[in-house]
Amino acid sequence: MIKKTLKNIVEHFPRAAQLYRNSRDLLDRNSPGIKTSWGFTLAGNPLMASGSFEPEETRLVRELLQEVDVLVNVGANIGYYCCHALSLGKRVIAVEPNLRNLHYLMRNIKENDWSQRAEVFPVALGAKHDVLAMWGGGTGASLIKGWAGVSESYVTQVPVLTLDRILGEALQDKRALILVDVEGAELAMLQGAAKILQLKSKLIWVVEIGSTTHQPSGVAVNPNLVATFQKFFEQGYSAETADARKMAVDSEMVRSVAEGRAEFRSHNFLFR
Repeated sequence: MIKKTLKNIVEHFPRAAQLYRNSRDLLDRNSPGIKTSWGFTLAGNPLMASGSFEPEETRLVRELLQEVDVLVNVGANIGYYCCHALSLGKRVIAVEPNLRNLHYLMRNIKENDWSQRAEVFPVALGAKHDVLAMWGGGTGASLIKGWAGVSESYVTQVPVLTLDRILGEALQDKRALILVDVEGAELAMLQGAAKILQLKSKLIWVVEIGSTTHQPSGVAVNPNLVATFQKFFEQGYSAETADARKMAVDSEMVRSVAEGRAEFRSHNFLFR
């Protein structure tokens, strides 16, 4: 009964909802880090620390990290993939605007003694510099209103820069894996990455791109699906599903999915 009452308050009174979330976040900030099977400690998400979080994606990322010097993690969350890269001796550039996630991202870097090999940018990425609303939190925080059914009262303001501005010349002489999880805002991020996309020969991208899942109410298929893939195809990238099938993806297939005539059966894609 108490839980139901709290839920009703949270849903109908935005200020109470914000107070509840802030209190929850403050209370869990001192939760202990958990020793993982990969040799590092991770605080902020017991599922990630347990080894059962995205096992297929984790294997792929660890394999790809063997080919590069740097991981650029856009939407780094609490630093799960950053810690994998740092534990393998790679440098990391992490981008994460959510305050709770940022707390754990920096804590996980510092508590594993990796502070000198990681750069953290507390911003979101878009087509241009801005200040925008971000809905939701945790692994589902998004610049897209209505994403994954998140309440409109669960909103904060975040600074926005472009990937070109953040990276500048940092990747000019480096091989890099760019890992992107921005919950529906992929196209805007790529629109602000024109110069980085041109460094094709040195870059590998793994990008989460939803086609039908988590779309705002009334949206059946991601309206930016074709344009998002086209950003890569225009620069000569090939694409495949980032799963065990490694299914090749071309422009015709993307159009078929956008028109509801086919499906990817995956939301992660590898571009190289």
